[in-house]
Amino acid sequence: MACAGSPVPRVAFVSVTSPAPRRLTLSTWCSGVCGWVAASGAAALLVLFPIGALVVIAAQGSGDVWAHLVANVLPTATLNTAILLAGVGVVVVAVGTGGAWLVTAYDFPGRRILDWALLLPLALPTYIVAYAYLDLLHPVGPVQSAIRDVLGLSNPQDLRLPDVRSIGGAIVLLGFVLYPYVYLSTRALFLMQAAGLLDAARTLGAGQRAVFFRVALPLARPAIAVGASLALMETLNDIGASEFLGVRTLTLSIYSTWINQSNLAGAAQLALVMLLVVVMLVVIERYARRRQRFAGRAQRSSQPERRRLPGLRGLSALGLGLIPVIIGFGAPAFHLVVQAARRIEFAGVSDTIVTETVNTVAVAGGATVIAVLLGLAVAYAARIDNGRTGQGLLRIASLGYALPGTVVAIGLLSPLAGLDNLVDGVSRDVLGVSTGLLLTGSAAALIYAYVVRFLAVSAGGAEAGLNKVSLTLDQSARTLGETPTGALRRVHLPLIRPALGAAAILVFVDCMKELPATLLLRPLNFETLATHLYGEASRGTYEDGALAALAIVIVGLLPVMLLARLSKPVVPPQRSVDN
Repeated sequence: MACAGSPVPRVAFVSVTSPAPRRLTLSTWCSGVCGWVAASGAAALLVLFPIGALVVIAAQGSGDVWAHLVANVLPTATLNTAILLAGVGVVVVAVGTGGAWLVTAYDFPGRRILDWALLLPLALPTYIVAYAYLDLLHPVGPVQSAIRDVLGLSNPQDLRLPDVRSIGGAIVLLGFVLYPYVYLSTRALFLMQAAGLLDAARTLGAGQRAVFFRVALPLARPAIAVGASLALMETLNDIGASEFLGVRTLTLSIYSTWINQSNLAGAAQLALVMLLVVVMLVVIERYARRRQRFAGRAQRSSQPERRRLPGLRGLSALGLGLIPVIIGFGAPAFHLVVQAARRIEFAGVSDTIVTETVNTVAVAGGATVIAVLLGLAVAYAARIDNGRTGQGLLRIASLGYALPGTVVAIGLLSPLAGLDNLVDGVSRDVLGVSTGLLLTGSAAALIYAYVVRFLAVSAGGAEAGLNKVSLTLDQSARTLGETPTGALRRVHLPLIRPALGAAAILVFVDCMKELPATLLLRPLNFETLATHLYGEASRGTYEDGALAALAIVIVGLLPVMLLARLSKPVVPPQRSVDN
C-alpha cells in the first residue's frame, strides 16, 4: 500500500494474446497431400522401371537364344536352385524354430546370452561364410591338418573330409547363416502366445513335446513362413557363395550369361524366370499368413512358464543352442580375425583396402540418404492419403526387396545406357560438348540399384515409426493451420527420428554387403570391400581378402545389436518351474 505523500507508481498494462491459428483451406491441405502422393508415385516408378525394362530386354532376344538356354542352361540351373531352396528351407525352419522354442520354453544357464547370440549369423553375408569355410575345410587347411596331426597322419590323401564344394555344403552353410530370419519371427510369436493355451494342453496330459508339436507349432506357422520366405529370397539373391561352392544356380547363370557370353537378352530371359520364382515365394508366404490374426488376442496375456533345466540337462541345452552360433558365426569370424591379423602383421594395411573402404562407405552412404528420404515420402503419403492410393504405392515401392540384385542390375543397364546416349546427343547438338557416360559405368547406377533393392527397408522403418504417432496429433496440427509438410517437419520428424535412424543403419549395412548388383553395375576400376573379397576368393588368395571380409563383418554387427535390442516384444515377466 502506498504511503501518504509518496508518488503513485505507474503500472504499464500489456495486452498478451495468443496468435490466432492460421487458416488452412481444404484446397491447400489437399494440394499438400497430392504433392506427397506424387512423390510416392515417383518412388514407385523408380522400382517398377527396371522390371519393365527387363521385359523389354528379354523380348529382344532371338528364339535361338532362348532355345539354347532351355536346352543347356535352364534345366541344370533350375534343378540346382530348386534343390538349394528346398534344402535351405528345411535347415532354416528346423534350426530357427528349434532355437526359438529352446530360449522361450526352457530356462537354463546361459539362456539370456543364447537369446541374442542366435542372431549373430546375420552379421555375416553368405559369401563371406563360404569364403571362410573354403579355407578352413581345405584339404591342407587348419581343420583337416589338425585332425591328421591328432591321428598321426602326414599325407593329405590319407584323410579327406567331404568336400564343402557341393550342393550339400551350400545347403548347410547357407542354412546356418540364414536361420535367424525364422528365429526372429518365431521367437516373437512364441513370446506372445497365451499361457492359458499351453497350460490347458499340459492340464489335459500333454507333455512338453506334444505341447510344441500340437499347440505351439501350428500357431507359429505364419511366422515360420515369413522368416523362411525371407531366407529363401536371400538364398536366391546369392551369387558369391554359390560360385565359391560350385553350385550353378539361376543367379550365377544370369551373371555368367551376361559377363562371360556377353548375352544381355539371354540374361534378361533367365532373370524373368528367376523373377517368377520370387513371385511364387511371395505368394506362398502370403498364403501362409492369411490367418495370422488367429493369435492376435494373446498379446496382453502372460507368457507360458519356462521349464527349468538344471545341471547337466541345462548345460546340454546350452551346448545344443550354441551349435548354430558356432557354425554360422563363431568359426568363420574367428578364422577371419586370425587371417586378418596375420595379413596386417606381414604387410600392414594396404592403401587399396583404404580406398575400397572409402568407395564402399561413399556409395552405401549416398544410397542410404536417398533411400531414407524416399522411404519417408512413401510412408508419409500412405499415412495422410485417405484413399487407397498411398497404401498401394507403398506396397509397390516395397517390391524391390524381393528382387534379386542380378534382376535389378539387368533391368537397369540398357535403359540407363539409352538415357546416357540421349543426354549426350542433345549436349552435342546444343552445346557441342560430349557428356560421356553419366549413369552407366558410374557410381550413380550403383546407387540407383541399391535404392531400388532396399527402399522397402527404409519405408518399413518410417511406416513403423509413424504408426506409433497418434492420428490426433495430425488432426491438431491441421486445426492449427499446418500443411502436411509443416506437420511432418514440426510434429512427426522429432518423434520418429529413432525409427529413421534404425532404418538408415539397416539400409547402410545392406548396401555394404550387396554383391550381385555391385559386381554387375560397378564402374571400371572401382572396387568395394565386397568385390575385393569376391576377386580374392575367385583367385584362391584367401588370406588377402580376410581384412576386407572382417571389415564387412564388423559393420554387419551394428544391425544385429539393433535387432537384439528391438526385436523382443514387451511382455510380462515369466516364471520358471521345475521340469
